[in-house]
Amino acid sequence: MVAKAQALVLEGPRRMVPVELDLPEVRDDDAVLRVEACGLCGTDHELFTGELAWPTYGFVPGHETVGVIEEIGPLAAKRWGVKRGDRVAVETFQSCRACARCLAGDYKKCERHGAAEMYGFISASRAPGLWGGYATHHYLAPDSMVLPMAADIDPVVATFFNPLGGGFKWAAEVGEIQPGDRVAVLGPGVRGLSALIAAKEAGAAFVMVTGFGARDRGRLEFARRFGADLVVDVAQEDPVAAFTSASGSLADLIVDVTANSPAALMQAMRLARVGGRIVIVGVRGKGEVPGFEPDLILTKELRIQGTMGVDVRAYRRALEVLASGRYPIDELPRRVASLAGVGELLSVMAGEGGSEPPVHAVLVPG
Repeated sequence: MVAKAQALVLEGPRRMVPVELDLPEVRDDDAVLRVEACGLCGTDHELFTGELAWPTYGFVPGHETVGVIEEIGPLAAKRWGVKRGDRVAVETFQSCRACARCLAGDYKKCERHGAAEMYGFISASRAPGLWGGYATHHYLAPDSMVLPMAADIDPVVATFFNPLGGGFKWAAEVGEIQPGDRVAVLGPGVRGLSALIAAKEAGAAFVMVTGFGARDRGRLEFARRFGADLVVDVAQEDPVAAFTSASGSLADLIVDVTANSPAALMQAMRLARVGGRIVIVGVRGKGEVPGFEPDLILTKELRIQGTMGVDVRAYRRALEVLASGRYPIDELPRRVASLAGVGELLSVMAGEGGSEPPVHAVLVPG
């Protein structure tokens, strides 16, 4: 194993600094991962541009990490069920496996770790500093959770485990999809496509995916390829009329993954049947909801639930789908960047520079 790792430390908005860090000595209960690829998400570019405020300390970003176990202690190998040379996906959260929250399965609120010790957000000043995927190597602490994956999956494509796991969490688990349900997914980006796949895998009878304008045209075409029964550009067509015409009724479930689109909430409320369910994943921002009709929540007896994060159960389902090859995930419009080029790619993802943001963006540090 090499003695040094190359990494990027985000010290502030647009201040991504390359650093060289010592690799830690592996003990009985921890490990070092050689990072093959790390997916980039909206949080990454929002942190990079400063749109999203986060800690004032510098940290190595990256929380959608796939890699190969390079060194591992015997206790960690037994606990995680992996060995040196295995490819794994890294869960963002850590779990002590002993507190009341962890024992109840809600390890995201672990009393020892919680959100303060999510991978990709831990201070680089805390040894060994390699706490995120924007690096050639990632330290795996004793309370890590890793998910073994097939060795023949392209590691770049494999980073899709994170958003796809989100789709299963938001649509299938929180949304409680039942076989035969009619579902509307608002937003055709990586999260919307993931929710579409999850809905289909859960037995939804009809799924509509919406987008807005020319930028989403290609994404809606991919939604068709992923099994959408209907795609709608809401800039040109009323999604409620289109959905009811095509499916014969209003929606049992709406999954709203749009970002900073207050109008989408009213679309969801109008799309829902009486007793319908609405899962909100995308951030709304601070703007008012145009034409908001709160009485619809009452008269339709709607259940509206927000949700954040994923869990290992959803990740396992995502990895099964990735391994199956049932969807052309490898053909998604994708951009890959090195450590030196990730800043430019994050700017593109933020809508800067005139280039169209890719559906799937990935860092390959090697």
